[in-house]
Amino acid sequence: MTTTLHGGPDAHGIPRWDFSTNANACGPCPTALAAVQHADARHYPDPSYTALRAALAAFHAVDAERIVIAGSASEFIGRITAWVAREGGQRVWLPARAYGDYTRAAEAWRLERTAYPALSDLAWLCEPASPLGRAEPMAMVVAATAPRVVLDRAYEPLRLGGRSSLDAAALGRVWQLWSPNKALGLTGVRGSYAIAPVGAVPMARALDELAPSWPLGAHAVALLAAWVQPASQDWLAHSLDTLRGWTAAQRSLLTDLGWAVPPGDAPFFCATPPHALDAVALRARGIKLRDATSFGLPGQWRVSAQSPQAQAALHEALLDQRERAT
Repeated sequence: MTTTLHGGPDAHGIPRWDFSTNANACGPCPTALAAVQHADARHYPDPSYTALRAALAAFHAVDAERIVIAGSASEFIGRITAWVAREGGQRVWLPARAYGDYTRAAEAWRLERTAYPALSDLAWLCEPASPLGRAEPMAMVVAATAPRVVLDRAYEPLRLGGRSSLDAAALGRVWQLWSPNKALGLTGVRGSYAIAPVGAVPMARALDELAPSWPLGAHAVALLAAWVQPASQDWLAHSLDTLRGWTAAQRSLLTDLGWAVPPGDAPFFCATPPHALDAVALRARGIKLRDATSFGLPGQWRVSAQSPQAQAALHEALLDQRERAT
């Protein structure tokens, strides 16, 4: 059995104080939650998702032909990698620190990793990037030189500062992958979509042909339809104000305890504690952080901003561990 490294629930259930995932801690968005709860699961969705494609296209001000529906961001990652391999692609460019499914898909389709974006057949970007919550330093080079680029925008709706490294012209040249369930605080509902580059409609149709029938169920259709509604966008904007305060407080909390906390643009970041953490003891107290070793950052922990109550629990637990360590 393949083990997927990820934050969130584990064999012990749902953590009471979960700092290990990057979902919006203010969620769920009431508008999106109501839409999901009232979704009509008695019937199949429209297999072409005509109304949903039109709504997503209008939201992004693009032609509906450029919208590719996906079961999840991970499903799209696997599908576009498969298409590239089928078309004879052999090389992939990956960020130094990135979501593991980019690598998993490349390895499954035997794409060789290259250090040179211009030599790649597929290149991946993500901003703000996980796990660091910052801009990708290679973004402009990759967008300008790689022949086929996917920009994962899972965390763009949760951006607390800064802006995309790519301007409007560059964004028109890359694939944009959107998975709003994180921003809406409903990660259990899987549903995503991609916007094809200008002039890439034939590839968008080819990717549609590779999809299974009905990649989205009724609940995911409801989630994505709610995502583009003004009420959801207003809620998201207000949640970002809250998250800025929670993130600043959480950074101060950890800094005061001796952690090294670098700057970032998202409500999550990687930080280094002054001594080794006892993750098992933290988990026993209902607290879960994300070990960043799988990202190539041993000794660091990815921490998402959580409520004041959760931060108080984390503070107490870390104080206890510091006392035992000294």
